Amino acid sequence: MSSPLPSLPRASVSEQARITATLLTPTLVRGVIVRRPGGMAAVGALDADRHAVETMRRLRAAHGPGPVRTNLFGRRAVLLLEPDQVRRVLEGTPEPFTSANAEKQGALSHFQPHGVLISEGQERQRRREFNETALDTPHRVHALADSFLAVIREEVEILDRALGPDGELTWSRFAPSFWNAVRRIVLGDAARDDQRLTDLLYRLRSDSNWFYLRPRRDRLRAGFGERLRAHLDRADPDSLAGAFAGDRAPGGVDPAGQAPHWLFAFDAAVIAAFRALALIASHPEQAEVLRAELDEHNPAAPEGTARLERLRATVLESVRLWPTTLAILRDSTEATEWDGAVVPAGTAFVILSAFFHRDPERLPYADLFAPEVWLDGTAEEDGLVPFSGGPADCAGRNLVLFTTTALLAALLERRDLRLVEPAALRPDRPLPYSLNHFALRMATRPVRPHGVPGNRPSPPRRRTDSVQEGTTTMANPTFIEVQKALSGVDYPANRDDLVNHARGRGAEDRVLEALRGVADRSYSGPDEVSKAVSETTGGR
Repeated sequence: MSSPLPSLPRASVSEQARITATLLTPTLVRGVIVRRPGGMAAVGALDADRHAVETMRRLRAAHGPGPVRTNLFGRRAVLLLEPDQVRRVLEGTPEPFTSANAEKQGALSHFQPHGVLISEGQERQRRREFNETALDTPHRVHALADSFLAVIREEVEILDRALGPDGELTWSRFAPSFWNAVRRIVLGDAARDDQRLTDLLYRLRSDSNWFYLRPRRDRLRAGFGERLRAHLDRADPDSLAGAFAGDRAPGGVDPAGQAPHWLFAFDAAVIAAFRALALIASHPEQAEVLRAELDEHNPAAPEGTARLERLRATVLESVRLWPTTLAILRDSTEATEWDGAVVPAGTAFVILSAFFHRDPERLPYADLFAPEVWLDGTAEEDGLVPFSGGPADCAGRNLVLFTTTALLAALLERRDLRLVEPAALRPDRPLPYSLNHFALRMATRPVRPHGVPGNRPSPPRRRTDSVQEGTTTMANPTFIEVQKALSGVDYPANRDDLVNHARGRGAEDRVLEALRGVADRSYSGPDEVSKAVSETTGGR
């Protein structure tokens, strides 16, 4: 009689209860796809992420290096406990570990049913190739980096003016500015003020928090899709939407079905960037090192931004310390063997990001702000995976890191920052396991004179750029007021439409006069209007 096959260690009843209480429940409370402000506050107050890491450490202590069998939403799952296991699963995507995990399909199908992350076979391969082409995946500097950088610096200039001499930087101020830039980068200048588009996406993503439990709202998704296609059809050559020009995608790709994920992915980028600012604002010595790096390079040029290695590493540290992807999921497409134990096909493999990023038994820097680990190879050796890994890693990693680095650089050129809340985020204390970005508050003031923008050359200008030679019209208060007065305009709009809209919003006479002075023609977006105002007023 043959001996029975060995099996993986299995979580006990009490361990399963702890897994549910410390891993699954907090994840659902804060929101898997869209973070809930109340849920984030509750998770932070309960120190839930610390308890999650402690649960994983207990499993390792009880069962060895694992993996450990458990239950995930009523089905068979495996918790990975060692970096080598993580590498095997991520490198083994899409076969025998597919990224089109059942829970992921249930969530993402609400707003991107044809997205690459939940695609399989030839469709996945074609969609991945399309995404890599559009996102310029292999390169740190995207082919459209000049345009993207100009957009980011313009939006930061507007934010800087709005903050005034001593304004407080909060999530409600920071996020809208970044999203203005995101819509322009992904869809073109005409999408800058289309908050309705991202609001519709937010509602669909909120449904995703409930996986298959929430019925799909086809009418809502159709409304979002129609609005999205209006921007994609313009195929603005200075945006990612330019990848759609000429219908270059092979069959089965559904190019319009990929754009929702680009917008979705930037949500995590906004969070990571704001948390990175909190790290800088709470670590003055690190901030000085970063300012020295800014002085050494030229953040106003794409190549200079790409050389801001330590600032880039600060963004990576933000994602290590407080992962925006709470867990990386794969499903096995066939039976797999682990130390002689066979795990059936259809099993979910779970990589808990916080555990691998904050494990004090493996990482001496677990609770420290340590950007240097991203500069000397330590992060790679230690198996840190802030952007996943393997053939299904984040195709937009380089683009996200470029845009967030550029935004932080532009802000640091203009503003000194001091963290107000939370007070517990200090260089002389271990960093918390949770950081509620909704509650962050930073005091700001204009930076010292040698860092004032203008000491560095400007990047090449785009065709729709609102910057004249030698001066930035966005910095002129009149044009800031013009932008505010035109918020909510349905473009294209003619001169009379602009004047009437601004008058209805209570714009000052000088704003109305400036708008009356532009040529009587159709305008496609706010940047085109700003350029026309600049030409009419002589850049005053």
